[in-house]
Amino acid sequence: MAITQIFNVANLFVLPFWALMVFLPKWKITQKVMESYIPFIPLALTYVYLFIISITPENAQALSNPQLADIARFFANETAAATGWIHFLVMDLFVGRYIYLEGQKTGVWTFHSLALCLFAGPMGLLSHILTYWVSTKLLSGNNTSINDSSTQA
Repeated sequence: MAITQIFNVANLFVLPFWALMVFLPKWKITQKVMESYIPFIPLALTYVYLFIISITPENAQALSNPQLADIARFFANETAAATGWIHFLVMDLFVGRYIYLEGQKTGVWTFHSLALCLFAGPMGLLSHILTYWVSTKLLSGNNTSINDSSTQA
């Protein structure tokens, strides 16, 4: 399979998991799927494959003591760029899964944080941390637990 095809398949592969977490968070199938690590195995294996084929002795040496210019040259290669993108897909989905599971456990609303995480993982994580913090501060003043007070979107 060509690098472009691997890239395209990986992009499509993650979408059903995001759709489940964002639009059907309370569905038993969503809960069962997201409690599993299975969604990560194909992506992680794809990442390992691309990583192995993108590393040359020169790249390995440059990446062992990374400088910004070396990283830029590394990612100028299509295979290396696809490897980096798959890395983002895996990690953003993993962070999204964390946000989803925490929302299910605590009752904190996660729709907005998951949507942000899909496009920019660290911003989604920050959004969730702030939402959790605000929710606990607001609700602790009312002597109400998060689990009892809000419904998960």
